[in-house]
Formats: sequence, structure tokens, C-alpha cells
Amino acid sequence: MVVTATEFKANFGKYLELIATEDIFITRNGKTVAKVVNPQISAVDSLRGMLGGVSADIDTDSLREERLSKYENNV
Repeated sequence: MVVTATEFKANFGKYLELIATEDIFITRNGKTVAKVVNPQISAVDSLRGMLGGVSADIDTDSLREERLSKYENNV
């Protein structure tokens, strides 16, 4: 779920409940500034959810390079 920082602040309690079922991306001025995740879900499980359609033969170096290039383009 993606919400603005203003919306997140105004409805903090509501989003605390939603974190149990999904990650929340917080935006400010149209850019993602934070990601709130459930601490009970491991980082590996979170990645599996995001990469559901990615083949098993992809390596971490190529994932890292792709992520860095996306970050550099957004800065």
C-alpha cells in the first residue's frame, strides 16, 4: 500500500493494524521516503513476495545493480 506522509500521520492507528498484513510505502511530494514492514515477517519472505515472478537463477549481484540504478535515477 502507498500512502502520503500526511495521510499516514492522520491515520496512524489504522496503518498500524494494516502493517500486520502488508507493507506500507510512505510518500512525500510524490517520492517514496519510507517503507514500514511487519517485524514478524523476515526480510527473505518480504523479498520473495516482491520478486514472486523472478526466476530462481537470478543472482544477488544483478539484483543489487538493478536496485542501485533505480535509486540513482530517482535521486
